Amino acid sequence: MLVALADTHGRTDLRLTDHLREVVAAADCVLHAGDFTSAAVLDSFADLADQFVAVHGNSDDAAVQARLPAVETVEAFERRLLLVHGHEHDRTALSLLARQERADVVVLGHTHAPGTEELGELTVVTPGSHADPRRSRPAYATFEGGADGPRGRLRTPDGEPFVAVQL
Repeated sequence: MLVALADTHGRTDLRLTDHLREVVAAADCVLHAGDFTSAAVLDSFADLADQFVAVHGNSDDAAVQARLPAVETVEAFERRLLLVHGHEHDRTALSLLARQERADVVVLGHTHAPGTEELGELTVVTPGSHADPRRSRPAYATFEGGADGPRGRLRTPDGEPFVAVQL
């Protein structure tokens, strides 16, 4: 299972529920779409997750920005996932970047609002923020393979699914 998070906005801790801490620790890979805020939070995620891939966001301090790229790609479930915070990309720029990176799916942060969107043949999944939802529902995303192909789910920090998406 792959887990996607974004917009933690922590100074010293991960701000995870007990359930979400267990999910992150058990995941095959954890993606984070930026805005850890501090290097301490970035290091804590990297220590907890077995495999960890992340990009920096616009609220990350200089130490985090120096350590992480703005864009990253991951191969999973026979799909190419593009990981980006999104503060520098409108929908057109995001589509062009995804085409350039040959991505099938974009995992996007910044908005704090969980959701999915289809941009032509491109699927955009915004996991939202598990810790700082800002007038949105707190959330994270999971991705798993299946008989009908890979699928994603948006979940509450306690694990309840509320949106499914076919990748």
